[in-house]
Formats: sequence, structure tokens, C-alpha cells
Amino acid sequence: MSGLVISQMRKAIHDYDMIQDEDTIAVGLSGGKDSLALLYGLSKIRGHIEQSFDIKAITLKLSEENPDTDYLKKFCDNIDVELVVKQTDIEQIVFEERKEKSPCSLCANLRRGMLNDTAKTLGCNKVALGHNKDDAIETFILCLQYEGRLHTFAPVTYLSRKDITVIRPLIYSFEQDITAFNESAGITPVKTLCPAAGNTHRQRIKEYIENESSINPNFKYNLFRSFTHANISGWKEVL
Repeated sequence: MSGLVISQMRKAIHDYDMIQDEDTIAVGLSGGKDSLALLYGLSKIRGHIEQSFDIKAITLKLSEENPDTDYLKKFCDNIDVELVVKQTDIEQIVFEERKEKSPCSLCANLRRGMLNDTAKTLGCNKVALGHNKDDAIETFILCLQYEGRLHTFAPVTYLSRKDITVIRPLIYSFEQDITAFNESAGITPVKTLCPAAGNTHRQRIKEYIENESSINPNFKYNLFRSFTHANISGWKEVL
């Protein structure tokens, strides 16, 4: 299974031309299963594809305790990747000052802005995020249900205001593939300390998708195929 995720990452990188020679890629390392798998996978791919690139890991501390950066520092040292830790007050802003009832959107926007800004200060021209195939499907349904539009994130997005390109090399990998990948590599995700964990719109959509998939095993595959082939929100048809 570990070889599967690496091959999926290599295919995504090739299909969407994600990496060019001399890129310096910042990986947003939250400590979750996806970001750890992404960083580990890129470290294994580095030196084994035609393009030469460098990697830097960035961890945003949402509070003093969240996440456990001691573990992440050891993880990065073991794969020869520099880790930059940036202290933030995101958790305080979202949950104490703003008291958001639906905090995910604001939290994500704040994290995204700080990650991109930090990447630029480190000389990175790209940011790699750990969004996977399930995330793309969930986002598609969330946008349809709550925004009334057919949309999901693209595998590659150029942010003109920041002059930085966002890439998502795990876009072909389902969560179950990533979990198996981490287990085979001995990678233990950091437990999330988010106060809203397990009680979000995305979690409810995830449960809905899993329920439908138990009835129709092709449900997720058909959803993914529908928006990739329809060229929704910048998707390039390659499947």
C-alpha cells in the first residue's frame, strides 16, 4: 500500500505539472495523517524524479499546546527536512475573540494566509497542501449544499496576490490509502486538539458520503470523475 500512495503522488505531479526544476516547496505540516504522509512522500520522491526541488516544512502553532512540535521536529530530522515553527494566535482569535459557531472557514483562511506569508519569507515559490481525494469530494458537496455552486479546489492554483503556487500531490489518494501508507511507514499522526473536531459541516458531509458509499461502492469514484471530467473550477481533464 505504501507504494500505491507514492505512485499516486508521482502521477499527480506529472499529470498536473506540479513541480519544476529548482522549486522550493513549503509543506504545511499540521501533524495530521495527510500532512505527514505528504511530507514523507515528497522526501522519498525527491531525487527520484527528473525535476530537482527543495522542501521546507512549516508548522503553525494554533496555541501553545497545539500541535506537539517536539514530535514533528524529530520527524523532520529523520527525513532531512528543515522545520520552521511559527507561533500564532489563531485559536484565540477564532474561539475566544470571535467566538465562531462555525469556525472552520475563518480558521482555514487565517492558517492559509499565514502559511503563504511564511513560505514567501523562506524563499519558497510553492506551497504543498495535504488535501486528498476525499477532501476534494467533500468540498464539492459542501459548496453545492452551502454555496449553491459547482466548485472544488484545483490540484494546482496560482495565487497572483502572493505570487505563489499551491499544489496538492495527494489529490489521487483516498484517506484509507493514506492511513495504510502511514502505518506501513511507521508514521503516527499527532492527535488534534481543535475544539471543533468532530462537530463540523465537513464531518457531517463525510458521514453522509460514507453512508452512501456503503449502499453504492462507486459513489465516491463517480463524484470525483464527475467534476474532474467536467473541468469544474480549473480542473484539467486527465482521467
